[in-house]
Parts: sequence; structure tokens; C-alpha cells
Amino acid sequence: MHRRTLLGASLTGATLALPALRTARAQGAWPNRPVTMLVPFVAGGPSDIVARAVANRMSQTIGQPVVAENRAGANGEVAGRLLARAEPDGHTLMIGSIGVYAINAALRPDLGYDPVKDFTPITLAVSMPNVLVVNPEKVPVKTTAELVAWLKANPGKASYSTSGVGSSDQMTTELFKQRTGVDVAHVPYRGGAAAATDLIAGNVQMSFQNLGTVAGHIEGGRLRALMVTDAKRHPVLPDVPTAAEAGLDDFVITSWQALMAPAGMAPELLQRVHAAAAEALRHPEVRPRLEQIGMTVVANSPEEYGKFQRAEIERWRKVIQTAGITAD
Repeated sequence: MHRRTLLGASLTGATLALPALRTARAQGAWPNRPVTMLVPFVAGGPSDIVARAVANRMSQTIGQPVVAENRAGANGEVAGRLLARAEPDGHTLMIGSIGVYAINAALRPDLGYDPVKDFTPITLAVSMPNVLVVNPEKVPVKTTAELVAWLKANPGKASYSTSGVGSSDQMTTELFKQRTGVDVAHVPYRGGAAAATDLIAGNVQMSFQNLGTVAGHIEGGRLRALMVTDAKRHPVLPDVPTAAEAGLDDFVITSWQALMAPAGMAPELLQRVHAAAAEALRHPEVRPRLEQIGMTVVANSPEEYGKFQRAEIERWRKVIQTAGITAD
């Protein structure tokens, strides 16, 4: 009887411990195959640049390939749906922008994913200002005031490029239009790189692009920077005035990129994924490369990023409602 009691107790204890044991084994196995890091835009834009820098370093530290996979479409909705449907086992992650993780939620009531409920926050990877740029061969201006005057002298004849509907560059330009009274048509593209390319080609007249996308083009003289949407001048563009210096008060707009996983990731696994991502962002071979193109590495905690993300959603919801901006 005593042996049966002991055996029953052992079996009961083993049964109760089985889920925890399975969880521990699953977490201990991460990663047991290549990790996919989704990129919601085409190659060459800020999300792609950050994803590839992080993926390359993480591959070295976790012992499995981390593959950046571009899945562009609908300003991040295509990739967002894929992430929302993936298993929260650490093998599918996504580097996405302010548009994907905040503006979409405020702009699109029928969005195919919920960036708060469907995702697990890992870290705010980087932040950066937007830069007002023009094609110097097509638009004969050197200051923001001159651009406003030129646009008003050519009503309905100018257009601006963005990385997509609902992107931070569109929101920034729409606010610029509201504040200055200029008339500029929106031409969306599938990513910042494509938007900058068409601006360089002279097919559009202006754009508010992430500094990381256009820094090289500005340095090479293919684009002219008129202002940055930051509170102070940026070290990458020390001679370019802030929005306030250019005559636009309360016009500080910072774009950002963050790392997410599917909802439901176990806390222990989340800690491991966060540690690997934060180490990659802060690594001496990665951080300087990102800072050289205007990005500021943040690499904060999952809790800090989650709080920040929710605040950004509410901020942009108010902006969108005030400006009357729609997804159409």
C-alpha cells in the first residue's frame, strides 16, 4: 500500500510537471532552426537596414541563421498578418516601423492585425527624425520658407513621395500641409528607398523621409535637406536647421523601428530573445553603423517599449482625427 501511495504520488507529480517540462525543453531548444525576421517593406529602407544589421549579429550569437525576409505590402499589413499568425516560439520576429506598429492602428479600423493584442513587444530598436528633402535640380529652393513660397506659386502642380499610406513620412507631410497651407499631392511607394529613388529621378518634388534613408543621397548631393523634424540639430546633418528654426513650432516628429514577436511568447523565452536583440543593437560593429546614417539606438526593455508604443498609437490617433486624414 505504501509503495502504491508513493507510486501514485510520483505519477501525479510527474503529470503535473509535464507541461512545465515541455515548456522548459521548448525554451531550451531556442533556436533549433533558422529564425525568420520579417521586414514589412522592400529592401533598402530603414526597416530593412535595421533588420539586416540585427539579423547578421544575432546569427553569430544564437548559433542559427537569422534571415531577414522582405514581405512588403499595404504599409506593413501583409507582414503584420504573417507575424500575428506565427507561433510564439521565437523563430518568427519582425522589425517594423512607427507606421506598422502605431499609425496603422490609428488610421485603419479594418486593419488585419492588432499591433498591441497580436504581438509581443521585444524592444524599441532605433529612433530617427524625418528630413524634408527636395531634388535640387528640379526645385530651385534652399530653405523651407522658399519651398513654401514655391509650392504656393505652383498650386496643384507639385507632389510628394512617401514609403506608403499611413507612414510617418505621409503623416509628417500632411501636418506640414495643414500648417503651411500648401497644396501637394501624395504619391505612395512600397518603402522609403523607392520613394527616395523617384524623388532623385525628379518624378516628385519633395518628401519627408527618414534620415536613415536619405543621408547618403544628401551627402552625395542628389537631394537637398531643408530641415529635420527633431528638437535639436542632428550630428549627421549639423548644418540643416530644425523645424523650429525653419519657422515651424511644435513640429518634432521622430520615426522609429521596433522588434516584435507573435503574442503569447513565454516570459523566459522573451527574455532570451530580447537579450540577443539588445546585444546585437549595442554591438560595436552594429551601433556605429546605424548611428552613421542618423539612427539612435534605443534597445530598451519589452515593458518600456510596450508603454511607448501604446502612447504613440494614441498620439497619432489624435493627429489623424484633427487633420481628417484617411487611409484612402
